[in-house]
Amino acid sequence: MTLSTTRPSPKANAWLKRYYFIRSAVAALWAVAALTIARDRSHLAAILLVAYPLWDALANYLDAQRSSGLASSKSQMVNVIISIITAIAVTIALTRSMNAVLLIFGAWAVVAGLLQLATGVGRWGSAGAQWAMILSGAQSALAGCFFVYRAGVVTNVGISDVAGYAAFGAFYFMVSAVWLWSTGLRRSSVQTTAARRTGWKWSVDHDERATPGS
Repeated sequence: MTLSTTRPSPKANAWLKRYYFIRSAVAALWAVAALTIARDRSHLAAILLVAYPLWDALANYLDAQRSSGLASSKSQMVNVIISIITAIAVTIALTRSMNAVLLIFGAWAVVAGLLQLATGVGRWGSAGAQWAMILSGAQSALAGCFFVYRAGVVTNVGISDVAGYAAFGAFYFMVSAVWLWSTGLRRSSVQTTAARRTGWKWSVDHDERATPGS
């Protein structure tokens, strides 16, 4: 799999900047809620645990639609389907045990992480800050493996086990958003400087041609 060297599209970066900021905010709020109001309230924890993969499915769907479409982004299309299936599986697992829930989250984190990594690689040439998404995808896959292991050996697990995963996701999305924002500022500054230099050069050339005997 090769990385394209095509220059990232400003239009793609503008959408992804907003998208990453939103995803970072939602993930951070989810983590805070999981560690506070839902930590000792099983019904709230259940709602959050089901909502997490559903939100991921919706976010990937919206991103694909605003970018190249689900038909052109196979990794996101699969991610949407897997996340919806995960939400259903988590709903069923909640009637059994939190270990079963963590096991499902672990398997989902591995698959979703690898799909996110694939999306980042595929977007390398058309959008900026994809190195952070690739790292996030790899970290997600590793975290998923840890969840699967923990679900099998630890008896006292809960929603707080997933909160750290959400927090890391918020961090990577924020890094991507800030990177795109700063890239946009640098590009705007370069374009403004180039425009000023072009205007100054035109003015000098015009004055020279207008001066008699020059």
